[in-house]
Amino acid sequence: MTDAALIGPVDPPGLHVMTYNIRRRFPALRPRSPDAWNTRKHLLKRLLTTERPTLLGTQEALADQAHFVAEVLGSDFGSVGHGRNADGGGERCPIYFDTRRLELNEWKQSALSATPDIPGSRSWGNRIPRVVVAADFTDRSTGRRVFAFNTHFDHISRRSRLHSARMITRLAAEARKRDPDAAIVVTGDVNAGSASAAHQRLTARGLLRDCWTAAEHRLTPQWGTYSHYRRPRQDGRRIDVILVGPGVRVLRAGINAARFDGAAASDHEPVQAVLLLQPQTPPSEGSNLDS
Repeated sequence: MTDAALIGPVDPPGLHVMTYNIRRRFPALRPRSPDAWNTRKHLLKRLLTTERPTLLGTQEALADQAHFVAEVLGSDFGSVGHGRNADGGGERCPIYFDTRRLELNEWKQSALSATPDIPGSRSWGNRIPRVVVAADFTDRSTGRRVFAFNTHFDHISRRSRLHSARMITRLAAEARKRDPDAAIVVTGDVNAGSASAAHQRLTARGLLRDCWTAAEHRLTPQWGTYSHYRRPRQDGRRIDVILVGPGVRVLRAGINAARFDGAAASDHEPVQAVLLLQPQTPPSEGSNLDS
């Protein structure tokens, strides 16, 4: 596979969204391990430089990795989110956004726990803290409000994933109540496939829809999104998702299984979608939404 974009830059009123578990950096690895960050980060740069999402939710980013992604995206991008531990350190779930398109109004990070306002708190059987980052934007192109949520569910506890899904749907419902006309976008690694109780809970009440199933056009096969650096597997589990609320069309969706000379940038495949946020006035001529 080459550096050809799966989606690439998208003109307004389309919104290019990506979710990507970039795999945390590990210091001690066997020689020539595909997990080596010093090698992978250059592949990650190639992928992000080619795709240029407008809104990007990442998972498993340590501080230096989060800063690297910010440098790759450039000065036109902002980001929100800090470490999941009580002291603000550890893995992050940052939301990156193109400030030329999205104006940040406010943001908040909460623990996925029974005490969400206590940083580093844990509940429901997960041994490590888990978080959700919420950001409230105004779309400069359409005037619509956009509520974005980025998260990473626990990899061991099924109970934790189910409670986390309930929390995400509650937050989405609260956002919908605050502004019924707002667009809602959820990105994340939910560590569970589409047939799981957690995934079903996320979409059961009809507030959130899975972009993969809602897409008008699918650009790729249904690759499993956790490949562990191996060749992409068709019809594998989609544990990385983009979900959207009412009033958002999903024009295109794809699972980006890019390889660079056989090497992958992460042990997960990024999921991408082009969303249509209906503008208050008709879109300008020359839009490449359906190209």
